[in-house]
Amino acid sequence: MKFYADIEIHSKYARAVSPQMTLENLALWAVKKGLAVLSTGDFTHPDWFSEITRKLEPVESGLYRLKKEFCDMDQPWDQQKTRFILGAEISCVYTKNKRGRRIHHLVYAPSIKVAETISTRLSWVGNLRSDGRPIIGIDSKELLKIVLESSSNSVLIPAHVWTPWFGVFGSKSGFNSLAECFDELEPHVFAVETGLSSDPAMNWRIPFLDNKTIMSGSDSHSLPRIGREASVFDTELSYQNIMAALKSRDERLAGTVEFFPEEGRYHYDGHAACQVCFSPEESKKHNNVCPKCNKPLVIGVMARINELAGSSRGSGFSPAWAKPFTRMVSLDEILSEALGVGKNSKAVWSEYDDIVSRVGPELSVLLDLPENQVRQELKGPTAEAVMRMRQGKLSVKPGYDGEYGVINIFKEGEAKQFTSQKALF
Repeated sequence: MKFYADIEIHSKYARAVSPQMTLENLALWAVKKGLAVLSTGDFTHPDWFSEITRKLEPVESGLYRLKKEFCDMDQPWDQQKTRFILGAEISCVYTKNKRGRRIHHLVYAPSIKVAETISTRLSWVGNLRSDGRPIIGIDSKELLKIVLESSSNSVLIPAHVWTPWFGVFGSKSGFNSLAECFDELEPHVFAVETGLSSDPAMNWRIPFLDNKTIMSGSDSHSLPRIGREASVFDTELSYQNIMAALKSRDERLAGTVEFFPEEGRYHYDGHAACQVCFSPEESKKHNNVCPKCNKPLVIGVMARINELAGSSRGSGFSPAWAKPFTRMVSLDEILSEALGVGKNSKAVWSEYDDIVSRVGPELSVLLDLPENQVRQELKGPTAEAVMRMRQGKLSVKPGYDGEYGVINIFKEGEAKQFTSQKALF
């Protein structure tokens, strides 16, 4: 069976995360989004782990679902359809090769018992209660050892690998290869997570990633952002099948769903305080220094990929093993443009709920629904925006130095031209 999975999210116990990120709400929103599998996120946090063990029950091997007693029977969404995989994110802060490192890694466990073992080991070297994404003063290699020793089926995947501040290849504290980070244990790291500011095509340019799987997750801190990036599988539901698909990179991994990478917060270089945004080429002309304040620019993802790719592979390079991927704009952003109102407005979410209850889950509507049904089921400007998104007919002002990029599907006032078109179908 083909399904979407978002296995990079956070819980309400992580810093800067919405208090609405509860297991009950996650299970509900996953159904709205069309996600079959969702990470629990943050299983290392003691209080969150307690909720996981109390509110979830095992189903398919290594996967869990919300117990019926915690489901809201007064709403139309079947929360028990959502499968949870035990996941966490760890921030490793340490020094290696005379440089300070701050690297985020995703960790997955095949069972409650193994997750508890990992957390116990980590509690010996760090405070797990302070943050859902705990800051641990150990080398990434040592974290990988703990994960591998907990179970042969436990997995570590570097998160948002190009992010300047916390990516394993980031410009601020990252490495120039996985081998430099993990030494002789590097072969045990079989996948990397792209982050919002890069997509698979950008990662294909890096030769040392040729034998690694490219996966994607939302890194969501709030319910509406779940599924903004996801991985696509074609296999039976189980922890083992999901991890085997990622490890083997065979037909069980069908591809990924991606942000337009320009929309990510670190795609270009820049200095947000001075509102300076540069392409990698422009940054070089300014010696990577902000022309307004003379402080160093934050070097973004595109420039860092250019640096590590060198001249051997250009932007159009595609390896034989490449998996398909689809770039997507979230439905609430599309509705915001189509309706001409803010994406957090009541009008947007009223229309959103109407579409996902009447037509189908968000990912299915945006990516899978045939064009004739898109035109028939959605209002004129919304239908037009969905089709333009699929065709890549939009403009993006790139993000930089923590500022999200800005996507525009319509020119100013253009959406009004399509307001009466649904009546024609």
